[in-house]
Order: sequence, then structure tokens, then C-alpha cells
Amino acid sequence: MSVMLLSGETKKKHNSQLLVLKHGQNRVMVKRQRSYNRMLDTACKCFRSIPRNVVTLQTNELDICDGHYVDITAEIWVDVIDLLNVVEVTRRVDSEMTSPVLLPLDVCAVPSHDNQSAPSEVNEQDSSRDDDKITIKLVFPSGEIQTTKVSREMRVDKLIADVSQTLGHGPTDLIAFNNSNLKSRGLGGIMMSENRSIGSYNIKDGDSINLRVSKLKSLLLKKPVIYLYSPSDIDVSVKLSLIPEWCLSVIYPIVTTEDHGQRLEWNIRTHQDGSLTEHNSGLDVSYLFWEAETNSQAFPWSPASKPQSVDTFNPISSSLDDMDSIVIPVDKATVYLDKSLKGLGLHTEARTSFITYWLPSIHKHEYIALRFVPQAAYERAASLSISPQPDVVTRVFMLFRGVSKERLENWSNAQMQAEKDVAWWVDVVGVDLARASDMTLFRVLEWGGMEVLI
Repeated sequence: MSVMLLSGETKKKHNSQLLVLKHGQNRVMVKRQRSYNRMLDTACKCFRSIPRNVVTLQTNELDICDGHYVDITAEIWVDVIDLLNVVEVTRRVDSEMTSPVLLPLDVCAVPSHDNQSAPSEVNEQDSSRDDDKITIKLVFPSGEIQTTKVSREMRVDKLIADVSQTLGHGPTDLIAFNNSNLKSRGLGGIMMSENRSIGSYNIKDGDSINLRVSKLKSLLLKKPVIYLYSPSDIDVSVKLSLIPEWCLSVIYPIVTTEDHGQRLEWNIRTHQDGSLTEHNSGLDVSYLFWEAETNSQAFPWSPASKPQSVDTFNPISSSLDDMDSIVIPVDKATVYLDKSLKGLGLHTEARTSFITYWLPSIHKHEYIALRFVPQAAYERAASLSISPQPDVVTRVFMLFRGVSKERLENWSNAQMQAEKDVAWWVDVVGVDLARASDMTLFRVLEWGGMEVLI
């Protein structure tokens, strides 16, 4: 085996040829293109969910940006490309919310004395309007951040309406939270009243507004069911702990919950035929059942200050995008799901229950985007502690959302991924199929899912 060590100069040369493109939670290392159009082409290949005609490149790395994300124009690209390590790839928002733009020096030049001799009333009005605007960061439910410029007098309901139109959802789906006055206290923010102006919240340049799914549209984590299979009858403790972003809404068998509906413990006896007996009630059941709903009042996690890693799941900010999901027509969903779930180790009854439970929700749409969450990420959001410790635990959790025919162009990569062999989900979820099917072992299987509204 040979090992090649790079000198400092060689590393510097390699780094000068590379650039990191960032969009939301995703980062891709690419070749540094000196052509602005080629750089846009590269960005569109990496992030296919953004159409070519609205893709925008931004940076906050230069001193002139003052920490804000600023659009990079084609005119200035060759002047700044060698100064950047990371470029933000985002979608242009065609509304009153216009991002600040990094302009060439000649565009920003001081006007001549001739022009200053008789300033017009129109110019004074334009200056007044510019002074009334501030640059803010909009943090979307997916965790994506867009920097925009808005008027201090803009009402919150107008802001929400503009964002909702961009996302293709109704304004009632979203609520806005302002945390500009609460950062030092470590709180998640206060809900902004729709009939107040943005300026009334003392929001300053660079502050963030978090957009969340409204309580009326709270997301339900539906029907996670837990099967326990043991080669002999044993007494088992099953503890479930949720993060503050959601709380338990329904459980069976019913036991006492703690910490405002975020923790519970079942004490059961397993049987060799797969059935379970819950000790407190004496009920015989096929599986343990729980559901939870998102808690819109709990925001200890803020994507504006703590970016999500790729391997993270949060019920409030759950998302699907063109790079991590597949998109299929609804009439192909059942076959695709059955193959995928079988590959993930679900037996016939579990696959049938899974598909028939979600089918009514799936059939409301023309197309669906879906993905399975990595077990490790799901475990951090809904920790399962079982004693005695099982030999293998398999937790399969699906996220899905409807996709209209008109928006399929934003999901080109996801449509191609749907043609792949479904076996790739085994690596994504992290399933040990050999041990999960070994009947001599103490095995746990859980499945559940959630429809993402935004």
C-alpha cells in the first residue's frame, strides 16, 4: 500500500481549485468555475430542486457583506471567486422580499458633482424607502435559510403570504417566530402577531424570523408500532423518550406518561408466538402502539444558530428534498413501498398494516415524495430503551409529502432515484437484515411515519 503525502503548497493548490456549494443542510465539493454561467450549471446539477432560472449564488464571507448573505452578480463573479471557500446556493424570491446584491465598484460609485447640484424629490423618496428596509434571515421549516430585504412597515401576514406563495402552500400553514430579543436567554422565540408590522418587534439587520408549521396544521407522528420477538418468554421494560418538539398523543396499552407526555414505560412479558402481555392491565396485545403530535410552543432548537447535520431528524423541521428522496406517481406507491419495506426486514403483516394505514393519505395526491429516516437520527428524536437489551433493533420511519404535477420539474433527481433498486434504503436506514431475521435472537421491530406538510 502506498501513501501520498501532500505538501503545504500542493494542498494550497488543490484547495484553490475547489469550492464548497451549500444549500440548506447539504454541502457538495465541486471544481471552482471562473465562468459564472458554468458555476450556475454546476449548482443546478448538485441541487436539482432549484430551477435554473431562479438559482442564486450568495456569500457572507467578505468583510463588505457585514455578516449578511449577499447575492453575487455575474459582473462581480470573477473578482470575488478566488476569495471564497463556500458559496450559498439559494432560490431567488420574486416578491417584495429582495436579497441585497453585491455590485461592481463602478455601479456603487459616488455620483458626480453635476448630479448632486439639484437632487430630485424622487431621489429623496427613494432614499427614504431604502432607509425603511432591513435585511433579515428567513428560516424555513426545512431548515433552509434565505436572506431577504423587507420593509419595516410590512405586516407579518403579508410576509407569511409571500413566503407561502413561494412554497406553494396556504398562508394558514405557517406561523412566524421572532427570537431577536430572546437570544441571550436561550429561548426559542415569541410568536409574531399577523396584524403587526415587522418593525414593531424591534427586529434589526441580520436578525432571524423562524417560520414554522402552525398549531392548526400540527404534524402527527402516526402509528409507530413496536413488535418484540424473543426465543423464550421473558419480562421486558420498554422506555420511550421524546425530544421537546413533540409529545405523546395516543398510546396502547395505556400507561402513565411523564414530563408533559414525553416519556413512558411499558412493562410486558413476551411470548414465543410474538404476542405480548402488559403487566399493569393484563392485556394481551400483538404490539405496543404510540402516536405523537408536534409541539408548536417548544423551540429549543433553532436552525439559525445551530445548523442541522445530515444525520438529524426533528419533527418540526422535517423535510424531503430532491437529493434525499424518491418521487413516484401515486398508482405506483403500493408496489414500491412493499418492495422497500420487505427489503428493510418487515414481515408480511407489518408491510400490509403499514401500507393500508397510509394509503388514504397517499391517495390524496398525484405524486408523492418519500424517504426513510436513518435509524440513528430517529433514535435521537425518539429514544427507545429496552431491558434486557435486544440482540437487534430495527426502526423504520417514513416521511412523505404530496407533489403536484406542475412541480415535478423540481424533483428530477428524486424521480431518477425512484428507478434504483430499493435495496439502497437498507444502507440509508442502517438495517442488519441477517440478524433481524434470525429467530434465535431477541429482536425488536418498529415502523411508523409522518406526512410533511411543508
